[in-house]
Amino acid sequence: MNASSSSTEQGASAASLYRAEHQRDVLNRLKRIEGQIRGLVDMIEGGRDCEDVAQQMTATRRAMDKAFYRMMTCTVIEAATGSEDHDQARSEIERRAKLLEKYG
Repeated sequence: MNASSSSTEQGASAASLYRAEHQRDVLNRLKRIEGQIRGLVDMIEGGRDCEDVAQQMTATRRAMDKAFYRMMTCTVIEAATGSEDHDQARSEIERRAKLLEKYG
């Protein structure tokens, strides 16, 4: 095995580890958001003040935005580390940046 293929394998391994950690983080965030949404339902069913509900909705929406940006960060890192070809990596990063602009 030459040095180039060894470093490629190490990069792929590091990217896989990063992705697994990143996905665990996003899943934990989504589980917390799920709890926040259940709390919102309880607040509305309990007749809580609209302002209180709106405040909690804002917190939930921001938490969802943060989960989204964490996931998008993962896709950009994968694009940057997933290719040995610099031009292909740049193209993939640009494509993901456009997705961020579209959905973010």
